[in-house]
Amino acid sequence: MKPISIYLPNSDNLAANELIKSFSDSSLVEEIFIPNQAGQEQLPSAIKLLNLEGFGRSRSVRKIAESVKTEYLLLVLTPTITGLQSIGLERFLQIAKESKAGIVYSDYNEFKNGLLTLHQTIDYQIGSIRDDFDFGPILFIKMMALLSALTINPAEYQFAGLYDLRLKISEIDTIMRIPEVLYSVNEFGKRSSEKRLFAYVDPGNRDLQIEMERAATAHLKNIGAFLEPVAREVEIGDGRFEYEVSVIIPVKDRIRTIDDAIRSAAGQITTFPFNIIVVDNHSNDGTTDRLKELSLKYKNMIHLIPETMDLLIGGCWNLAVHHPRCGRFAVQLDSDDVYKDPGSLQIIFDTFQKEKCAMVIGSYILSDISLNEIPPGLIDHREWTAENGPNNALRINGLGAPRAFFTPVLRKISIPNVSYGEDYFLGLTFSRLFKIGRIYNPVYYCRRWENNTDAQLDIKKQNAHDFYKDNLRSMEITIRQHLNIEKEQ
Repeated sequence: MKPISIYLPNSDNLAANELIKSFSDSSLVEEIFIPNQAGQEQLPSAIKLLNLEGFGRSRSVRKIAESVKTEYLLLVLTPTITGLQSIGLERFLQIAKESKAGIVYSDYNEFKNGLLTLHQTIDYQIGSIRDDFDFGPILFIKMMALLSALTINPAEYQFAGLYDLRLKISEIDTIMRIPEVLYSVNEFGKRSSEKRLFAYVDPGNRDLQIEMERAATAHLKNIGAFLEPVAREVEIGDGRFEYEVSVIIPVKDRIRTIDDAIRSAAGQITTFPFNIIVVDNHSNDGTTDRLKELSLKYKNMIHLIPETMDLLIGGCWNLAVHHPRCGRFAVQLDSDDVYKDPGSLQIIFDTFQKEKCAMVIGSYILSDISLNEIPPGLIDHREWTAENGPNNALRINGLGAPRAFFTPVLRKISIPNVSYGEDYFLGLTFSRLFKIGRIYNPVYYCRRWENNTDAQLDIKKQNAHDFYKDNLRSMEITIRQHLNIEKEQ
């Protein structure tokens, strides 16, 4: 028997498709599975009909397992595949055999707007458990790994079937990336980085997200990284502070928005003293001069300019938090965002007092630069629950905003000197160690405009962001595994 079976999804005139012909002629392909559709009166002997209900369904995965008899399956997830490289199948098979990997995937070329564009993927690691990990539209799967995975805590899913499968395969086998272009596709129809960023908080995706959380939680239990809810409170009265709250605003080149941010912070009405610490990271567009003017107007505003040129957002936060006039609670405000109303700080402060927590995470309204609400609107991160939030946090890409911290604890944690993911690092770390307080009503506007750092990212930048957060997850999973081992000893 030849080693490879292939599953191809529906596309126009599949029987006459050159792709099917090339696979049929291959000395490596035993059979090709396609869905039943009109115009398939006479099929080559190598072609079999296999109707699946979508890869999210567990029964579709089981149907594949029952139907495929070869050693490997090349699973095509989209009908836009235009062809494999001349040695594409050979390379998939060679790497799968030599590495003993359960799943192999590769880079690919994408025809987009008439141009051929390289679409690089990133390496899989233990922290790549987010459900939107980009394998590309082809998975090369070792059938023995697939069959073994189906025996691990079997569960029925409507949406998380394929996600659950690859998590379980990762528990027993390697998932290997080939950093080579092995095939081409027409535009894959992927979501923009903006839509992808907020997909998991869209209420319309709630049922899907609940299933994804269930699959991810089971995986964390299987690999010894599951944490029981942490209820550790803090003594929020510890230490003497001149101010109860500091609004921390790192900024670089935001002349268009910085006035709004500072005016929003300065206009807060509170029962406690607060200040504003602006870390001006060597702006070049007039922001520095404007901040000097604003510091004269607002007496509770501190304008800091770092002595060094090597600080990123995380480094700016470290500078502000360790300032002697930083308040008991450090509250985030991005330089292009604004608080929803004058009571936002009071709500955050009251949550600390009530919950005795080390960190508070709020909710916000997504808007344009003029504060007109844009989809999906309210971002309240209700996927966070007291029962499972610290575990589900490892599946998703963020925990919400604004983020606020009990300063004595934050000062003991080294915030990574990066401009992306430092907030996610803090969320993972605090959720492992302390109780997290949540505010589900919006307390500020997150304004989307052309200069946002995460707006419409190209694939190279998106990959860099994803790889860094996967690294954070890998480190956190390893830490939690060791914690659980120590508890058992």
